Amino acid sequence: MELDFKGIQVIGFDADDTLWVNETYFRDTEERFAELLEGYETKNKIDQELFKMEMENLELYGYGVKGFMLSMIESALDLSNKSISQQTISEIIDLGKQMISHPVELLDGVEEVLEKLKGKYRLIVLTKGDLLDQERKLEKSGLSQYFHHVEVLSDKKELNYKNLLDHLNIDVSEFLMIGNSLKSDVLPILNLGARAIHIPFHTTWAHEMVNEEEQVNNHLKLNSLRDVLKYLEH
Repeated sequence: MELDFKGIQVIGFDADDTLWVNETYFRDTEERFAELLEGYETKNKIDQELFKMEMENLELYGYGVKGFMLSMIESALDLSNKSISQQTISEIIDLGKQMISHPVELLDGVEEVLEKLKGKYRLIVLTKGDLLDQERKLEKSGLSQYFHHVEVLSDKKELNYKNLLDHLNIDVSEFLMIGNSLKSDVLPILNLGARAIHIPFHTTWAHEMVNEEEQVNNHLKLNSLRDVLKYLEH
């Protein structure tokens, strides 16, 4: 199946692990969290229980560092049978604060690509997570100048995308989404009749993984954001 991108007027970019590094910091923090609790359980068990807690809390806390921090605290209480020390709880909170204050690390080629596409397309950011945290990262990234609109969604399902595209008066036939997650950035977009480019990041959160039967071939998969310039007019 040959894919073309003629008629594209608006390009949506995911933020975390598409424009800048994100998941790596979560994995590093999980390692440090497991070290704090190594006296209570094995690392494998700690990882499993933390992920389970995150999934249980998604509907309450949503995506982002703050919900992750609360899930770490709850997991620590459960795994220690509520005997965890106040000092350890304080250290867990510090882990979350360190994630929030971490410098923004742009992925290779991001600014070069945005510079070449600016003015040719209407560029928007479509991400999910904590509003304050995502706004902070965008500001620190220095990329705000390239985007016409920034939207932080509570989730990235078909209805979320449809409502936003309708609100912004964007025709699905003129929209292209670029992101690192098949589950959040590609499948919902294709189901709406728009086009998508998948640029995998080397680390993927388990919640964002899709089953083999959900794999699709009517989208473009690239190794680098820089590669999109081969397919788009600029």
